Amino acid sequence: MAGVTAVIEDGTVRRGDAAEARETLGRDVLGRRLPPLKERLYPAMPKDFDGGWIATVAITALAGFLRFWHLSTPVKFVFDETYYAKDAFSLLKFGYARQFIDQPEGAADKAILAGNLDVFKATPSLTVHPEVGKWMIAAGEQLFGMNTFGWRFMPALFGTLTVLLLIRTVRRMSRSTLIGCIAGLLLAVDGLHFVMSRVALLDIFLAFWLVAAISCLVADRDWTRRRHAESLDKPNPDGKVGRWLLIRPWRILAGICFGLALGTKWSAVWVIAGFGILVFAWDLGARRALGVRFAFVKSALVDGIPAFLSIVLVAVVTYAATWTGWLLHDNAYDHDYASKNPATGVMKVVPDDFRSLIHYHQEVLAFHTGDYIKNATHPYQSHPAGWPIIARPIGFDAVNDIKPGMQGCSPTAGQNCLSVISALGTPLLWWGGALALIAALILWLGQRDWRFGVAIVGYITCWVPWFAFDDRPIFFFYAVTMIPFTVMALALVLGKILGPARTAFGQATTRRLVGSAVVGAFVVLVVLNFAYIWPILTDKVLPHSAWLSRMWFKSWI
Repeated sequence: MAGVTAVIEDGTVRRGDAAEARETLGRDVLGRRLPPLKERLYPAMPKDFDGGWIATVAITALAGFLRFWHLSTPVKFVFDETYYAKDAFSLLKFGYARQFIDQPEGAADKAILAGNLDVFKATPSLTVHPEVGKWMIAAGEQLFGMNTFGWRFMPALFGTLTVLLLIRTVRRMSRSTLIGCIAGLLLAVDGLHFVMSRVALLDIFLAFWLVAAISCLVADRDWTRRRHAESLDKPNPDGKVGRWLLIRPWRILAGICFGLALGTKWSAVWVIAGFGILVFAWDLGARRALGVRFAFVKSALVDGIPAFLSIVLVAVVTYAATWTGWLLHDNAYDHDYASKNPATGVMKVVPDDFRSLIHYHQEVLAFHTGDYIKNATHPYQSHPAGWPIIARPIGFDAVNDIKPGMQGCSPTAGQNCLSVISALGTPLLWWGGALALIAALILWLGQRDWRFGVAIVGYITCWVPWFAFDDRPIFFFYAVTMIPFTVMALALVLGKILGPARTAFGQATTRRLVGSAVVGAFVVLVVLNFAYIWPILTDKVLPHSAWLSRMWFKSWI
């Protein structure tokens, strides 16, 4: 391929060389002829005003309606809301986390529900997660008060916004409004995502910031490749094409989102690492498509270093900035560590505030990995190997043995009732998604379809690292970060089943008709499945037999 050898040092190639490269590289791994390079770099997007935003807003509104409906009930602290809602209010009131009264047991919770907010001690509290998610919960408490609606408002809002982001991201990846909307609808009716959007825990915020970051990376891929594609048609006196961009705004925004994800939970670090590798592969692929010689070396230097600065360094700076509140308050937990422990060696050059913050991080890490947590057990702990098939969901709240005629239990029920909130994924969605992920892996590796790589890398980096921590209690609700990528893979596979809308002569294909029936039936079944488990997601009072009919396996009880 002699035409590929004449390469400009800044990463561009001359027009004649690029044309020869396009002709030579114009077939896929199976020998099939590929579309022209310009189309491969940047396939045309569907028009936004041909129903794109109308459908997006409609599905997002549905997701919001589901999540905000009776959001304030039950009027109690559900599961770990007892920690995060109070920590958030403490941040709002004092600027740092304080301990709250704990004698008798549950005293602080009862006082807050009765309207008495004077529940905090003067002593600081060690909180074992960063502060971003708690500050987000605090924003809802500032707007609506320290009550159930206040501390659940922001989770419901950002759960809804995740649906919006996923629709637009999958639409961009698939170049199909229909496939994007299928992804959004499926996420809107997932039971786990639904429940996590209605309780004041941190994981829904982690899921949002991860999806936001990856949406930015996908947008960056389009942004740069569109410029490469446009450069192929522009007259250039020196004959160069494909000039490379060092400042890429979408990647900087992705770095900020990754930093906020890391500032919510540390588990975001694995996703940052996974997508750091993936975006390098995208840049390398673009260089090779344009016929650049020594593409790997040039991509490592010209793309890799700026990408590291834009994504990783920006994420680290953003993460450090999220600790501003802790740094500004001398009374925060461990803030006085440096003053009590003089620095030695190289640590003498580190400012005392940051040395105290480093020690704080060491204490948090010890909490998550120390013998104390490893020896702990929990009735709802779940091994990550079972997460893809919902082997062991978690119950967030339960009121058992409600007598007939009491608390909404029908006097004619003939049996006791109960009300529960189960963090249970919609089974048909998760099981279909598990199969779709296998298909996505094959399509990514076999056909080198980059879109399926996004779903696979996102899923794996949100799931596999938890196997290293299976000697301590971990829970199924951590998998809420996996479900957007499951839905992404499922929607893309459903798009493959749908097939093309028209033949080359503009006629509808039989495959499309059959595919539409299959895809439509699957989506309807998922929606019906969600409707069936709705009562056990929303604390509805059910006869014991009705609850048991929704517990399909013994491990769910």
